[in-house]
Amino acid sequence: MTFEEIRDRFAADGIHRVKLGAFDMDGVLRGKHVSLEKFQSAAGSGAPTGAPHSALGRIGSPSLKPINGETAVDSGGMGFSDVIFGWDIGDVLLDNVKLTGWHTGYPDAVARIDLDTYRAIPWEPGTALFLLDLYDKGGRPMEVAPRSLLRRVIAKAESLWFRASFAAEYEFWFFRETAHSLREKGFHNLTPLSPGMFGYSVVRASANAGLVTDLIDKLKEFRIPLEGLHTETGPGVYEAAITVDDAMAAADKAALFKTAVKELGARHGLTPTFMAKWSADLPGSSGHLHQSLWDREHQHNLFHAEEGLSAVMKHYIAGLVEFLPELMPMFCPTINSYKRTVPGTWAPINSTWGLDNRTTAVRAIPGGAKSTRVEMRLTGADINPYLAMAASLAAGIEGIERQIELPPATINAYQAAQAPALARNLADATRRFQQSDMARRWFGDEFVDHYAATRDWEVRQFEKAVTDWELARYFESI
Repeated sequence: MTFEEIRDRFAADGIHRVKLGAFDMDGVLRGKHVSLEKFQSAAGSGAPTGAPHSALGRIGSPSLKPINGETAVDSGGMGFSDVIFGWDIGDVLLDNVKLTGWHTGYPDAVARIDLDTYRAIPWEPGTALFLLDLYDKGGRPMEVAPRSLLRRVIAKAESLWFRASFAAEYEFWFFRETAHSLREKGFHNLTPLSPGMFGYSVVRASANAGLVTDLIDKLKEFRIPLEGLHTETGPGVYEAAITVDDAMAAADKAALFKTAVKELGARHGLTPTFMAKWSADLPGSSGHLHQSLWDREHQHNLFHAEEGLSAVMKHYIAGLVEFLPELMPMFCPTINSYKRTVPGTWAPINSTWGLDNRTTAVRAIPGGAKSTRVEMRLTGADINPYLAMAASLAAGIEGIERQIELPPATINAYQAAQAPALARNLADATRRFQQSDMARRWFGDEFVDHYAATRDWEVRQFEKAVTDWELARYFESI
C-alpha cells in the first residue's frame, strides 16, 4: 500500500492510534502502541504532523539500497529492542546466544513498518495494526527474525519460478478462565467452554453462537477470513481453517490468528490454548499446513496432474519426507510438541507420506486444478508459522532441485516399522537440526545456531523442573 492509501484508510476507518509488532522465535507477537505522529516518523521522514488525527500527511518512503544482494534500509524506521531474540517465551534472559545479551547491552534493532500488513482492529475501534520487519544497524535484514527467514526462502523459490501457496488450520481449546484464575488454580481443574466429546457439533456451536460469530465476523474484518470453523472432539475445542494465500500473507494470517483468538476470547471471559497437548487424556491440537506450488503468474497449480501426482509434487513430497527429521524443531518447537506425536493420536510418529492418509506425516491430496495440495500433518498448534512454512517450502524445493525420488506410499504409518523415525523429544531433534547441512544452506549459520540455542535453553529449563507426574509418582512411595 502507498502512504496515500494508508492515509485514506485511516480516515475511512477512524484510526487515531497504531499498534506495531514483530514476532519472536516462539511466534509470540511483541509490540507497542504508538501515536500517529510516531507512526509517521517511523514510516518515513519529514512528515507534516498538522493533518487531522484520523489521517496521515504525505510522507516519503525510506530509501533502499542493495548490500551483498540483500535490501538494506538507510533511512526511516524506528528502534525496537533486540531483547525479543534474547529471552524466552517467559521473558527469562537466555544465557547461550551470541546475537544479543549483556555482552552487547541489548541494543535496538531497526524496525521498518510493512505497510501492506495494515489491519484495522475491529475489537479495538480506532486502532490500526502493522507488522514490523527487523534490520541490523547496517541495514541488513536480521537473519534470526522469523519473517525475514521466510522471506529469504520465498525469494529462493521465486528465483526458480515457483510461487508458493499455504493455508493453516488450527485446533485450539477454550476455557472459562482468566489469566488470574489459571494461576490461582495452578493450571489444574480448569472449566472448559463446554463439556464432553462432541466433534462437528452444530448444537455446541449454536450454544456458543456469540463467540462463534465473533470469531467468524471479526476475523474476516481483521483480514483473516476463515474457510471453516467447527467443534472438534473434546471439551471446548474448535478447529479453524484459514483461507489459502501466498506464503508470506498466509504466515501473517496464521501468526496473527492466534493473537486475535486470544484477544477475542478474553472479551468473552475465555482463555484459549494452542498447546500441542494440554491433557494426557485428550487429543492433541494440530496446526496442519496445506501447501502447493504454482507458476509465477499463479495461473497453474504445478502439483496438479490429470492422473495421479505431478512430477513436481512427487519431488516436493520426497523432499519433505527426506528432511523432516532434521528440520523437526521448526515443526515441533516445544517440549510439549512431542507429547502429541505418539501412536494412535492422529499425529505422525515417523517421516512418511500417503495418499489422503491421516496417519502419515505428509498427506498428498489429489484433486482439481485448484485443490491439489500437500498437507503437513506433523505440525501442531504450537508452531511459529513463519518457521514451519519456511522449513516446509525449503524441504520441498530441495526435493525438486535434487530430483529426490518419492518412496512408496504408506498405508498405516503406525505400523511402518521401516520408516525413518522422528525424534522423540526436543533435545534429540535440536541436535540433529544443528548438524543439518541442508538447514545451514537454506537458513544460514546464524539462524541455525541461534534457533538451536533457544531450543537447547528450552530443554534445560524442562530438565531442571519438577513435574506433577514426578510428585505423584515418587513423593510418598519412593
